[in-house]
Amino acid sequence: MADQLIAGIDIGSLKIATLVGLKSEKNQELRIIGFNSSPSRGVKKGLIVDIDEVTSAVEQSIEKAERMAGHKIHRVFVSVGGPHISSLNSHGVVAVSNPQGEIVEEDVERVVEAARAISLSTTKQIIDVSPRDYIVDGQAGIKNPVGMTGVRLEVNTHIITASQTNLKNIDRCLTELGLGNSGFIFAGLASAEAVLSDTEKELGVVLVDIGGGKTDVCLFVEGALSHSSSIPVGAKHITNDIAVGLRISLSSAEKIKLALPEFLHSKNGKSKKDTVVDFSQLHLQEPVENVTLKTLVDDIVAPRLEEMFKLIFEEIDKSGFGDSVPSGLVITGGGALTVGMVETGKRVIGLPMRIGTPEGITGLVDEILNPQYATTVGLLLYGQKNIMEPTDKWKNFNRILRDFSFGGSLSKVKEFFKQFVP
Repeated sequence: MADQLIAGIDIGSLKIATLVGLKSEKNQELRIIGFNSSPSRGVKKGLIVDIDEVTSAVEQSIEKAERMAGHKIHRVFVSVGGPHISSLNSHGVVAVSNPQGEIVEEDVERVVEAARAISLSTTKQIIDVSPRDYIVDGQAGIKNPVGMTGVRLEVNTHIITASQTNLKNIDRCLTELGLGNSGFIFAGLASAEAVLSDTEKELGVVLVDIGGGKTDVCLFVEGALSHSSSIPVGAKHITNDIAVGLRISLSSAEKIKLALPEFLHSKNGKSKKDTVVDFSQLHLQEPVENVTLKTLVDDIVAPRLEEMFKLIFEEIDKSGFGDSVPSGLVITGGGALTVGMVETGKRVIGLPMRIGTPEGITGLVDEILNPQYATTVGLLLYGQKNIMEPTDKWKNFNRILRDFSFGGSLSKVKEFFKQFVP
């Protein structure tokens, strides 16, 4: 069989990143063949605020990625995040259908469907249902019940919901560009796919994806996703603080923020923090004089980081799994590279902490193996695991009928029948 093309697009507050990969049928490896990152327009805190601006920015990013890949993109996985994201844990129960009591794939699908049957606001839509563990005749902690024997099958699931309005707006952008939607994936979950190890997930870990306008949090306990949320504070707030503190433009503040780690390392030691920094090499719009590293790092950046980590700690505490994450926190996203991130986090939260870099891909990866592209890489890795095989086509038809809605029904039915056209 030919290699399968997988594409993902991360529509963020500061950047729109498109990634194109080929899934090899021989060794299941994911090879990157196309990539583009363009400035974002029309998005604030993960929400679309100007649909025309977003459509234009997405089109620009897609075209450049297509040109590099040498392939036309027809379908994409899309990341979603922001304060409209919420989650809950749900329980489902069914009777095993086989008279001999053997559990088959269909029983697993039915019990997950039973867990999906929750009371939901009309403004919300389920974007992910992750089974945490299965229970067969009272025996808990089962990861895969297929082939086991029993009469009663239960499941504990984690359900992520998002704003239906925002999802429809993203869908409209893609439709205008002639792109099909392979699926919405929570940005935090996509990042976790790219940066977390199986051992960390099994022990218990918190994934923190710090984007431009929001911070996504995913908490894993015993290998399963157990809590998800999004905080409306991101790396852009640090840039704003620098701009206000030094009375300079946002573009100059962003340059200073990105250059701070380099300045700090070159000074080599805390005693040198009191020296005045020379910003001439950054070619700023305004003259910035008599500013020390101590002023920037300790007086401007650190207080904002402390505030962010206090909000993250509140989320961990609210989840009820605060004692079940001995692996600590893995920080990723563009904001992870902020100076003093790990030191401040360890001090505020008191757990182990590391910066997460995406893994599990080959090909054109030099620029992509960076925390700011963790979500984009995760979209492809998640898509690789969940890509629809030919045998699942009729199963997809059932999904179309279940998600049937007047606005998007025609395009979904068209997409279904396109699968059978050679």
